[in-house]
Parts: sequence; C-alpha cells; structure tokens
Amino acid sequence: MLGAMQKIRSYLFAGLWTLWTAIFGLVLIVVIALGSRPKMVRACTRVWARGVISLLKWVVGITHHIDGLENLPAEPCLIVSNHQSAWETITYLLFFPEVAIITKIELLKIPVFGAYLKRSPMIPIDRDAGTKALRQMVDEGQRALEHGRSVLIFPEGTRQAPDANVEFKRGVELLYSKLNAPLLPVAMNSGRFWLPGNQTKRAGVIRVAILPSIPAGQKPQEAIKAAEQHVQTALNQIG
Repeated sequence: MLGAMQKIRSYLFAGLWTLWTAIFGLVLIVVIALGSRPKMVRACTRVWARGVISLLKWVVGITHHIDGLENLPAEPCLIVSNHQSAWETITYLLFFPEVAIITKIELLKIPVFGAYLKRSPMIPIDRDAGTKALRQMVDEGQRALEHGRSVLIFPEGTRQAPDANVEFKRGVELLYSKLNAPLLPVAMNSGRFWLPGNQTKRAGVIRVAILPSIPAGQKPQEAIKAAEQHVQTALNQIG
C-alpha cells in the first residue's frame, strides 16, 4: 500500500503537470505565429518533457537510470520498446531527440499535447484502419528516416502490466522490412512506479536498458522475435 504522503505528492504532481502543460498552450500560440516549423515544435516539446521529468523527480521522487547508451546507432533507426505507462512517451522525447513516434490518433484530441504531436510531426495511426494504417506507418516512417529522424513504435499495441510477457504485434515486421533501418530494442520498467490506471505514483528509480541493435536486412520475423526476446530478458533482469 502506498502511504498518504505519496498520494498527496502524486496529486500535487498532477496539478503542476497540468499547469506546466497549460503554459505550453501559450507557447503554442507563438509557435503557430512563427509558422509551426517542425524543428521548433520538437525543441519546445523537449523543454516541456524536461519540465515533466523534473516535476516527477522533485515532487514524486521518481528518477531514472539508463544503461546501454553506447548501443545507440549513429544513423536513424527503428526503435521498438515495451510500453507500461505514459512515462516513456514523455521521456523518450529526450532520450531520442528528433524521434518520430508512431502513436494512436486519439492522442491528437488531447489539448495542447495533441497540437504539438500534430506539428512535430509524429505519426498518428488509426488502429482500426487495418492495411491503410500499415501503409501510413511505412510511408511516414520512410519520410521521417529521410529527414534524419529515428522512428519509435510500441509494438505491444497498448500499455501492459509490469509482469506481463512481452508480445510484439505482427505489424512491426512489415515496418522493419520496409524501412531498411537498424532495429533498436529498448526495455524499461516504468509501470512499477507510474502505476497503470492509478493516479498515485511510487517513488523510485525507473530502469531503462538500450539493447544492442539488430542490423537492417535480416529476416523480419526472426529480427522482431529476437528483439522481443532481448526486451523480455532485459525486463527479467531489471525487475
């Protein structure tokens, strides 16, 4: 059970996060007036993300530790990560600057945050659109790589409980085969601190493991299965 003080800190964080995001609503007006240049939008989004991570540290007591930075490829790549909370969708903006995140289209409806996603631009996908969504992922993923941006996908499809087995959806195989970019697996255990479906957050250190990349051009099914196994193994180690 989490103590009363931790619950108070969590609700205080939620209020300050809302205020911080509202401030960036005002910044957005300036960004639009200046032409919504994507690099400017992404730079503003990283400032916002740094603020959220600082609030987590000083208000809630959540920090993070990264292993494997030496595994980051020099060229843009396809990043695949397990997904446990909103933490990684915020923090990965800092870990992987200029990244293009494949995300569900519903997030565009979130005030302020959705506008920044649209203007970054990220890659919003209608998951009910079937093959059309897959074509969009490939087309926009290729465009991002051509502009020097890595592409990030959470191939489990939705957030999972910390102890759930890692299972990547099949669509990521097509993405890997078409993008012709290195595959970078990432594992993290954010769900043990940013509790799924719960406003209360637990103080502690989120562990992130950036794993060795898998070269482009491998058999897609084998490459994705290897990435899935690497993420699962890392999760078993970091807890």
